[in-house]
Amino acid sequence: MLSASELLESTTLPDGRESNSSRAKYERIQDHLKKQILEGSLPPGTALPSEQQLATLFESARSTIRQAMGMLEREGLVSRVQGKGTFVHENARQRLASGLDILALVIPEVLSGYYPSLQHSFEESSSQSQNQMLVCCTRNNIDKQGNAILQLIDNQVGGVAIVPASTPPTPAYQIRQLQKAGIPVVLCHRPVEGITAPLLGLPFEQIGGMAGEALVKQGHRRVSFFAPHCTQTTDLYLEGFRKALANVDCELPADHCYFGTDGTIDMQELDNEIEAALKRILSQPDRPTAIFTSFDSMAERIYLHLTKMGLRMPDDISLIGVGDQIRHSVLQQQIASVTVNETQLGHRAVQLLNQMRSGELPIETPETSIMPAEVYTGMTLGPVPEMIKPPNQETLNQRIQSIET
Repeated sequence: MLSASELLESTTLPDGRESNSSRAKYERIQDHLKKQILEGSLPPGTALPSEQQLATLFESARSTIRQAMGMLEREGLVSRVQGKGTFVHENARQRLASGLDILALVIPEVLSGYYPSLQHSFEESSSQSQNQMLVCCTRNNIDKQGNAILQLIDNQVGGVAIVPASTPPTPAYQIRQLQKAGIPVVLCHRPVEGITAPLLGLPFEQIGGMAGEALVKQGHRRVSFFAPHCTQTTDLYLEGFRKALANVDCELPADHCYFGTDGTIDMQELDNEIEAALKRILSQPDRPTAIFTSFDSMAERIYLHLTKMGLRMPDDISLIGVGDQIRHSVLQQQIASVTVNETQLGHRAVQLLNQMRSGELPIETPETSIMPAEVYTGMTLGPVPEMIKPPNQETLNQRIQSIET
């Protein structure tokens, strides 16, 4: 157990300042109790020890304790009940957290996919609740994510919404550091194993199934799958996709699949790999008539490479991705996609963070909400082209060879 001097020397104030011996002892005692309230060690309604017990714990005079408790009472953080004792006020944590007006959004990338709508709605809701917003981009790298989290803790932000890095999966200790510092966390898109926190998840298996059903409905039986990484999320996409194909007695051949390298995404390297994979897959005698890819930003790159190869969508081949309901660019408006409402997700994330900051919800709330998905048909989803027969493969090979030369 820490000594009284160690308890007071180790205190970090709610605004991030260090409490030190130059401050009066009653102020350091007050700071220590504030920190415990903010971190949840002293939850609303908790009965505090008596003045004599606190005086013994902090090795101080009862008058010093009385002075510290008087300041906490004037700030509305504790309330005294005659004959019963002193209790942590039900709104104490909210009153302390109100000074921590920054909400952070931690995401793998900022310019494509779901993320523009998520950022916009998160910022809009933060502003409405009188909070500033901070965005951290991790590039899907857990080391960068860990550094960002340490900086957020150091700056004592009011709450964090995070789309966890996926390759490798986000370790529980990174999220637990935030929670131990009294900072509420909302997990977006996917859970983190070992962490109890509100989750605004995506129905990954259902999304894969919807993509498969959309292609099957158009008559496609030879299909391909592209993903930037091989992850648990990818496995769920594939499970739903394969089930949809199985309904019409079709399989997804392993040589019709492409998975990028795990870890941080190098866009130039990814582009080169996508181009090589497309040439390999489309040069096969039983080449696919449709491609499903797990992310809109990858669908955009596939679209551009297919166009460069002289293929028209959907006349020669169909393409469907996964992304946000709002199609931010002209290219996204062309590409078919299974979409989710990221705007709604961003608003809900801020709402949950504020509910945890106010004490309305505990930080470790096991609430899970799965966002609904729908198919956006765009201009790249169509029936199987009648010309896609073995004789046409020779023409396709000639196009690919002409590009290579």
